[in-house]
Amino acid sequence: MQDLRVGHSSGVRSVNFSPDGKILASGSLDFSVRLWDVASSKCLKVLHGHASGVCSVSFSPNGRLLASSSFDSSIRLWDVRDSQWLDALHGHTSWIWSVSFSSDGRTLASGSNDQTVRLWDVASSKCLKVLHGHSSGVRSVNFSPDGALLASGSNDFSVRLWDIGDHQCLETLCGHMGWVRSVSFSPDGRSLASGSNDLSVRLWDVASSKCLKVLHGHSSGVRSVNFSPDGALLASGGFDSLVRLWDVDNEQCLKTLSAHTSWIWAVSFSPDGRMLASSSDDKTVRLWDVASAKCRKVLSGHTSGVRSVSFSPNGALLASGGFDSLVRLWDLDNGQCLKTLPAHTGWVWF
Repeated sequence: MQDLRVGHSSGVRSVNFSPDGKILASGSLDFSVRLWDVASSKCLKVLHGHASGVCSVSFSPNGRLLASSSFDSSIRLWDVRDSQWLDALHGHTSWIWSVSFSSDGRTLASGSNDQTVRLWDVASSKCLKVLHGHSSGVRSVNFSPDGALLASGSNDFSVRLWDIGDHQCLETLCGHMGWVRSVSFSPDGRSLASGSNDLSVRLWDVASSKCLKVLHGHSSGVRSVNFSPDGALLASGGFDSLVRLWDVDNEQCLKTLSAHTSWIWAVSFSPDGRMLASSSDDKTVRLWDVASAKCRKVLSGHTSGVRSVSFSPNGALLASGGFDSLVRLWDLDNGQCLKTLPAHTGWVWF
């Protein structure tokens, strides 16, 4: 294994824990993907193949495969156990912002700046369908929990719902007046949340495609939306430096978390739903107790804005990535930084 200090030679745009939490994958602008052993912080393997920077990395639900998307307009599938390249998926004509596996791991979705979504059969690596309809780049793709639907959010101000069975657009959800930066299904798949540059969050009823509520309160664009694991709450983070907690049933803002001093890049609930993590351009990560809405810990150490946060599957660790080119691993029991992964020379994005 390679020492962690010998790592990427350019900025890291994406990191992702494996489902068992033992491996961390990072995708970099140096054209490579790296697999890290979380326990030892050692680099297990450098995966070469992309001809440009890597935008996104995502593990399959069983953890056996890793998908990476790139500015080279391709997706690569990797065998995690053998650290081998399995196939390259070609078809997009511009960079690929987002990739997502279905819950059964059989289908991969990709959203691209070429205004399309593509569905791929994972077993054969064949493109099942090119989904046309958006009139601008697709920034976010997200499968429903049962894998029957796909939501896509776009710079054309719309969200589209796609039927995975017949590959048709079921509905175009209109109403936002700015880029849709984030889409997220509720855990039961009945609701969809979208966050937009138009300062609002929208809650949609998936069955009827109707907008249930426009959640106002942010005074700047909404960068991130995330449901709690039980689906009762929705968190939103905005460029107004605020995190808001919303009661999904009553469609009301329960709490405004206002301790950050610059815009919020990401919000994420812990697997048990008791904690919320927020990352900010103020160089900190904050851990919030969801029940009391009190800040439990301020995780300091980054020297520039913190772009993203991700909980390990068991909720014991938090990974944070920042514009200072660092990934930090935090022990959530004591709020201490366990490891700093200083191998990057550019921004760290998840």
